[in-house]
Amino acid sequence: MSAPARFPRFFVTNPGPCPYLPGKSERKVFTELSGPHADELNDALSRIGFRRSQNVAYRPSCLDCRACVSVRVVADQFVPSANQRKLLKRNRDLIVSACKPWSTQEQYDLLRRYLKTRHPGGGMSDMDDMDYADMVEHTPVRSYVIEYREPNPDGSAGKLVGACLTDQQGDGLSMIYSFYEPDHPTRRGLGNYIIMDHIQRAARARLPYVYLGYWVKSSPRMQYKIKYQPLELLGPDGWHAFDLERDGAGA
Repeated sequence: MSAPARFPRFFVTNPGPCPYLPGKSERKVFTELSGPHADELNDALSRIGFRRSQNVAYRPSCLDCRACVSVRVVADQFVPSANQRKLLKRNRDLIVSACKPWSTQEQYDLLRRYLKTRHPGGGMSDMDDMDYADMVEHTPVRSYVIEYREPNPDGSAGKLVGACLTDQQGDGLSMIYSFYEPDHPTRRGLGNYIIMDHIQRAARARLPYVYLGYWVKSSPRMQYKIKYQPLELLGPDGWHAFDLERDGAGA
């Protein structure tokens, strides 16, 4: 590995409002991912809690808070619950394709509907089509857009109802950002289905983990992540198995 990859330069952002905890501020440490060893550096950083955004790897570095915890699902040990099995069965007709990381108008239109309904006024709500193209296409690592389409009557791939920008790492799949049809009349739980599909894809590829980003114990909208067991959390002493009694949930 080259010296720039072995010894990347890190920077720290100025504090800004926390998107998860009211009244809190957030700060991030980040470094650039570039060059022939970007995949290797991204893999190493993900194992210590970094996430990727375009050509940057970052993680929280807040002065007075450690609420953001990196979590990953142990793919080959995942056993869906009864409700999760029903969800898998309900959506098993979807046609799933791993596409090259190129943005399309259809993807962007779906993202706009998703953001308008699920995250109005959020940090991505003013994203235009060029911003979306940057998010998808400016990747220095092995990435895909996993598309989920309903079948046409003839069995061919039809309407796009879900998508996920996904990195394939040496030890798993990292779900960078997923979005889906927010008001589908017959398909509820598409977001959960996309996560389970990634877990199954990782297990089939013999990749140990699916990285779900950060879990915030006291953020209600983060609690869906602990439904996927066995789950591992990154603590001061490394990764350890999530235990409901010890690690808790909710406020």
